[in-house]
Amino acid sequence: CLLKKNKIEFFSIMKNKIYFFNEDIVFNLLYRKKIKQWLINVVASENKSLENLNYIFCSDEYLLKLNIEYLKHYTLTDIITFNNSNNKDIINGDIFISITRVKENAIKYNQIFYDELLRVIVHGVLHLCGYKDKLLKDRKVMREKEDYYLLGYKNL
Repeated sequence: CLLKKNKIEFFSIMKNKIYFFNEDIVFNLLYRKKIKQWLINVVASENKSLENLNYIFCSDEYLLKLNIEYLKHYTLTDIITFNNSNNKDIINGDIFISITRVKENAIKYNQIFYDELLRVIVHGVLHLCGYKDKLLKDRKVMREKEDYYLLGYKNL
């Protein structure tokens, strides 16, 4: 019985390390508990430890300001990931997601909005796990990882 109690406490602690915020928009993320468990599984599958993960949902305008200020990129994007960890094995980061851009990309790529949002959510975690997407070969690996973990979400 003590082992079961400790296991429950452990997972309760783990789930509280992932937070969801809105910056300049009203957005209600559905299935938060399921998403948290999924992300915990992703991090564990990548042999990383989860310290803290913040998702901040915002508008195109807000994310563009961040993109210009911190990355000197003058283009719209769906996600910006900030790694706050000094240890490659520990996940600690802030992930900003433009809901506006995710909605437009869902239409552009003929996807359901929620599926596109999940892809972007896991994309940010994969960046924190060390995956890149600037080169074609890296984008291919990133897409394969996204697809793999999206199946994991559907099977939860």
